[in-house]
Amino acid sequence: MRRAFFGWLIPAAFLLPLWLLIGWGVFNAGGWAFLWVLFLAIPSVFIGQLILTLLVRARGTVRAERAVSWWDVLGFTVWHGLTISLGFYDQAWWAPVMVLTIIVGLALFWLELAQLWREAKPSAILMRTTEGIGYIPAQAARPTQTEGDVIVITERPPVV
Repeated sequence: MRRAFFGWLIPAAFLLPLWLLIGWGVFNAGGWAFLWVLFLAIPSVFIGQLILTLLVRARGTVRAERAVSWWDVLGFTVWHGLTISLGFYDQAWWAPVMVLTIIVGLALFWLELAQLWREAKPSAILMRTTEGIGYIPAQAARPTQTEGDVIVITERPPVV
């Protein structure tokens, strides 16, 4: 399932805005909804999805496993579900769902940033000087043990 979401992220940037446009035509949303879809919804969903996809794919674990995290699955499922529901254009619940979709989209953005930051943290112990400059301390020198003779073999090019 995590791999399926990994593969779905790029097509979602094109299909979700397309669904909003198709939903407008199918459910007779009206002229103001068309302006909203054309000038706000399609660009916002397209650019937002691309930014979120880039944040997800910037993480090393996602690139290595070619799978998103379970938090990504949860966040994208909720956000995509709300975006799809906006395409039905029912006046009774459309405005609250739009506000909720925006809130979930922003929360998903911060979730992706937090996951990226967590993975990008240095794993070594970072020490600081009195001036506040960070550095990684050098490793302690290991004692070398030399037992017996050392034989060096050099390779000669073949004679033609």
